[in-house]
Amino acid sequence: MPDLTPEPVPKAVPDASRRSERSRRAIFDAALALVSESGYARTTIEGIAARAGVGKQTIYRWWPSKAAVLLDAFLDLQVRAHEAMDGDGDGGSEIPDTGDLAADLKRVLRATVDEMNDPVFEAPTRALAAEGIVDPDLGARFTETLLEPQLQYYVRRIEAAREAGDVDPGTDPRLAVELLVGPLHHRWIHRTLPLTHAYADALVDHVLRGLAPRS
Repeated sequence: MPDLTPEPVPKAVPDASRRSERSRRAIFDAALALVSESGYARTTIEGIAARAGVGKQTIYRWWPSKAAVLLDAFLDLQVRAHEAMDGDGDGGSEIPDTGDLAADLKRVLRATVDEMNDPVFEAPTRALAAEGIVDPDLGARFTETLLEPQLQYYVRRIEAAREAGDVDPGTDPRLAVELLVGPLHHRWIHRTLPLTHAYADALVDHVLRGLAPRS
């Protein structure tokens, strides 16, 4: 008589990489939420771990401090935001060249204003900017991985405008970028006056008057 005993069903092997990715995502979400809700000073590794549903040793295995957690969480947030906007999955956001430099710069500077006014981005950005002053290593990584790549988008657009004859050939693209974004960040950091689209437009108009080709 044939043996009709069903063969045992093999147990599924846990996917460690997927489990780790879920944990990382939970930790990122918890860190961003706590900084927004309670502020950076009151956010702790223990609080992040509890909110994420992981042990604090899991966090310490991947990051040395809460600042490092927040930086990676913020970088991940930036990548996801850009992917949602451009849909190509590369996390980039080159400034489009429509042939109208003023319009192109106003478009991206307005988007920057919107992001700086968005509580989801504002709280972690302020926390990282402040912590980067007292933690040189964190500050250097923040500049290298986030700030500098964004500034280079502006640099490349102004270089293209210089080649097209839309700005003076003697223009220093990096200096021109600082003239654009420096006042924006100064107003944002010190909260001297509200950040608005009108202010972004005025910055572009004033800077481009100074960069206009000489007769």
